[in-house]
Amino acid sequence: MHAITIEQPGGPEALVWTDVPDPVAGEGEVLVEVAASAVNRADVLQRQGFYDPPPGASRHPGLECSGRISAVGPGVSGWSVGDEVCALLAGGGYARKVAVPAGQLLPVPAGVDLVTAAALPEVVATVWSNVFMVAGLRPGETLLVHGGASGIGTMAVQLAKAVGATVAVTAGGPEKLARCKELGADILIDYREQDFVAELRAATGGAGADVILDIMGAKYLSRNVDALAVNGRLAVIGLQGGVKAELNLGALLSKRAAITATSLRARPLEEKAAIIAAVREHVWPLVAAGRVRPVVHATFPMPQAAEAHRVLESGSHVGKLLLTL
Repeated sequence: MHAITIEQPGGPEALVWTDVPDPVAGEGEVLVEVAASAVNRADVLQRQGFYDPPPGASRHPGLECSGRISAVGPGVSGWSVGDEVCALLAGGGYARKVAVPAGQLLPVPAGVDLVTAAALPEVVATVWSNVFMVAGLRPGETLLVHGGASGIGTMAVQLAKAVGATVAVTAGGPEKLARCKELGADILIDYREQDFVAELRAATGGAGADVILDIMGAKYLSRNVDALAVNGRLAVIGLQGGVKAELNLGALLSKRAAITATSLRARPLEEKAAIIAAVREHVWPLVAAGRVRPVVHATFPMPQAAEAHRVLESGSHVGKLLLTL
């Protein structure tokens, strides 16, 4: 089969479409014939040599896919050859075929076509696990989403609105903020022109955010703590702004606030399966009802993955970038 390989870390040109051995479905796995995959920031980091796959995972990039089951390994029940699925992966999505642990499979939700379904697994699993399972966002609370126009951001806005939360977003420029508003965002903050702490306080009567979903890490750490409400929860899921920062623990203590930091890719299979089960129970009905939808900026033929990476790194997109076969 063919897959995108990374022979040497580097720029987008390091992504090469080449012939590789076919994967085989092992114990508890199925083989998926890929229809589409999606580009995530983690793929860029892997391409650059900063984010290796966990032990035992495919070396090819790609953390999610959609397609049809072409083989079922031993010990798998509930799935059959021909089923249309989308899947959370530890790697291997940029390929014609990928082996997937059965616990990381989801049926393609009603109302979503097979290709577009590839835009769902990683963002939905990330948002649901962090904002709801860990940070415990509740109806009536306020969520601040940094990078509201990103793939994760567009999903976080929709899910938070669906459960009755108020949503604030940061994004770069009026066009991206307008798209966030279309998805339901209530408080729109242009991080290029405005101080998100001051804007959030003004919009919430000084209260701040009950939950913050952060992709920046060190650069925003102290300001995020300032922006938290009493009993607030900061969920750090990205480090685009660096890995080291000074933290005033007194500010955290005075608000009785909490900080969590998680990644999804290297979690044990049973943890991923629990997240996927929760997504199927809580999110899939919202997707089927049309209350939550994948936001796709553009699609590219999979051999042109390099061009999709260039678009992602330019920051010009809203939502997801898909790679199709």
